[in-house]
Amino acid sequence: MDPAPTMTARSTANTPAPPMGPIALFSIPTLIWGSTWLAITFQLGVVSPEASVVYRFALAAILLGAWCLATGRSLRFPLAQHGWFAAQGTFLFGLNYLCVYWAERYVASGLVAVMFSLIVFLNLVGVRVFFATPVNRRTLAGATLGITGVVALFWRDFSAGQADAALGVLFGVGGTVFASIGNMLAVRSQRRTVPLLPGVAWAMGYGALVIALVAELDGATWSFEATPRYVLSLLYLAVFGSVVAFGTYLTLLGRIGAARAGYVGVAVPVVALLLSTVFEHYEWTLSALIGAGLCVAGNLLVLMPRSAGGRE
Repeated sequence: MDPAPTMTARSTANTPAPPMGPIALFSIPTLIWGSTWLAITFQLGVVSPEASVVYRFALAAILLGAWCLATGRSLRFPLAQHGWFAAQGTFLFGLNYLCVYWAERYVASGLVAVMFSLIVFLNLVGVRVFFATPVNRRTLAGATLGITGVVALFWRDFSAGQADAALGVLFGVGGTVFASIGNMLAVRSQRRTVPLLPGVAWAMGYGALVIALVAELDGATWSFEATPRYVLSLLYLAVFGSVVAFGTYLTLLGRIGAARAGYVGVAVPVVALLLSTVFEHYEWTLSALIGAGLCVAGNLLVLMPRSAGGRE
């Protein structure tokens, strides 16, 4: 934003940049995460999903930790807090993304993004369970629409008896559940005024360590694909998809709450489906169109502001 004409160069230099508003905080993670679903497909193939997740979040943790040190943010926390960071990293940056990578081996990236939009309902259930926030009838109606939408979206594959689609849905839903648990842990940290970026750096590092352990237990092969396709997608996912997007989203989460921040979950699959249609040549059917529409409608129903004095 340009300074006002009456401001001198000296006063401008000493004036801190204004914080990003909700629109910017909403748009940045929406556009980035809408494209990361497609970027993940460039990671699949030679390198195991476990290794790719470890590379992504280990790199993101190092970059974010370095940024914190460079900007004077302390990375020191009590030992008990590290336990919470490890839990958040395990669910939000570890198991969640491992399931997403597995899911995209079986179904189009845009469809996984639509399934992931169910996190809106899971977040609302989570804040009800952990923070005693009421869940109204509109939430239940929206959840019903969302689940019905996912079934319609995959109806073609289910009716054809495709086992791959069932595996993709299973991993996609599992990743969504893990991510919602991670979101609740993030809300807990922010309510206790834990510094955002240092906390995310530690959580990402712990998430990478947990998936490295999973890789060892699963006997995954450790390899690296030194091609532009793999390296550039890894850098994009680590820098933008992990550091930039998560930093802005978690800031939004703390500023306007989990429910309203969930609008990101409505917009991301729309962007992802558009990219999937263009680059993955996803073929739309009537049931798929209806399903995507029901998912979006269900999310909007849940997230719309309540009417003043109205019962819901």
